[in-house]
Amino acid sequence: MTRHAVGMKSVVIAGVVAVTIATASAWAQRPSARLDAPTAARFAALALACVQQEYPNKIAHVLNSPDDVKAPHELTPAFYGCYDWHSSVHGHWLLARLVREFPTAPFAGDAVAALKANLTPARIAGEVAYLNGTGRETFERPYGLAWLLQLAAELRKSATPDAAALSSALAPLMPATLTG
Repeated sequence: MTRHAVGMKSVVIAGVVAVTIATASAWAQRPSARLDAPTAARFAALALACVQQEYPNKIAHVLNSPDDVKAPHELTPAFYGCYDWHSSVHGHWLLARLVREFPTAPFAGDAVAALKANLTPARIAGEVAYLNGTGRETFERPYGLAWLLQLAAELRKSATPDAAALSSALAPLMPATLTG
């Protein structure tokens, strides 16, 4: 497969993931709508396929020095997958929501593992440092940060065994989103 074909395939996959996450978001906004387990599993598979997929990646940030030229996982160590930052946050929210709604589903273990891998105190500290960096006062505001607040709310609402620890790990990022 040519490099162009691989690039186009990646763009198509990123688009499919974005549409799927948007569809899942619409479901979340209508409490009367019930998601069935097979559909939840398909959504989970798409989010799981991207939350740790670093490339392709669309980075939009201010370069203040050569130190700002880094791989996505170095710049934003928790939310580097899914093509861009807000889609990664959105994908993490989707996994948290699906685990809350389907805690015993076959995908739940993988979803929790992905959340636990990315939402660690060290990775969140990296996110805080990135968001507080010079020239990032408007980074992902308001759209991406709205999804970050949704993720935090989802983890607080959840009674699943790992939700409290994940919520606690994410907590330092909350003040960073409200300043600037």
